[in-house]
Amino acid sequence: MRTSEKDFSCLIGSKMAQKADSSRASGRDAGSSGPQRAWSELGPHTCVKILILAGLLGLLFRTELEGMVHLWLTDPNWSHGFLIPLFSLYFVYQKKRQILGLEYVRDPALDLLSGRRPARLQPAQTRANYLGLLFLLLILAFYVFNVVSPAGYAYLRPISMIAAAGAVVLFLGGWRLIRFTWLPILFFVFAIPLPRRYYVGLTMPMRHISASVATALLNVVPDLEATANGVIIEVVYKGQRLEPALDVAEACSGMRLLMAFLALGVAMAYLHERPLWQRAVLLISTVPIAMFCNIVRVTVTGFIYVLVGQQYTQGIYHDMLGLAMLPLAFGLYGLLAWFMASLFIDESAEVAQDVVVRKRPNDG
Repeated sequence: MRTSEKDFSCLIGSKMAQKADSSRASGRDAGSSGPQRAWSELGPHTCVKILILAGLLGLLFRTELEGMVHLWLTDPNWSHGFLIPLFSLYFVYQKKRQILGLEYVRDPALDLLSGRRPARLQPAQTRANYLGLLFLLLILAFYVFNVVSPAGYAYLRPISMIAAAGAVVLFLGGWRLIRFTWLPILFFVFAIPLPRRYYVGLTMPMRHISASVATALLNVVPDLEATANGVIIEVVYKGQRLEPALDVAEACSGMRLLMAFLALGVAMAYLHERPLWQRAVLLISTVPIAMFCNIVRVTVTGFIYVLVGQQYTQGIYHDMLGLAMLPLAFGLYGLLAWFMASLFIDESAEVAQDVVVRKRPNDG
């Protein structure tokens, strides 16, 4: 059976029209989660309730908040803690349309008290969930027990604060509000300093790895002999032992870069519109990238110590070298993201190109 060029062009046009209609329909569905609103439309009543609840939580957990801020100010390993609330606020802003588009319906407790069954929620509706109130009471009871008990664990106190904030959101806004705010709440975990023993336990293997790799690379230099004893690198250059020996200190473990970069990796994986497996790869890659950058830092410090001078490995020079690792880490992370985006193409996201069928003049 022969199909004319006119029929063929009509077929192509109808197919593209169907694609365009489906694209517009999907766009309408994506944007129909609720009316477009601004934060200013929340009203003073809602803003006052939010401030009161935030104030009560801050008052209840004021000791934990003061302790965290003190560590952010005094411990360089946790100075990134000041940025975590800003990231959380930005995550909330990114979901502004979905959050403000939610329609809050009648409290289910009022329906039950009046003898009626609560109505089924529509896609853009939400309501209070009393499971959140139950969680909040259990969390507060656990927090009090953890404070007064001699066997209490200090690290779980700020964790309880984050859990209490999540329970309040669940109680007031239900699961559909939690759907858009779970990461801004959990992201505060990166602002909580790890217990000292766990922190040291994590840094020691990283220091050993950095010292071993740096020693192997230093031995490439002629007339240089380096030996790693734990986290101490003893260097003999041109028959002369250099004193003092290189010490891969706790500040050079890479833990500071790892924690900050891991938090950034979570943020980027959340904000990037990518398949789930690509987000997981980007998140997992933050650990080897941070460790590699720290190995580069320790190795470069060793070369400067031997070939340039000991004074250029301390003070401001040491800090500047640490800051120089940030562009390297971001560059490697961006290179990996670009590679995955270029290697795997989502065909469903490709835009159909116009097809023009020309009729030959000699065709009647």
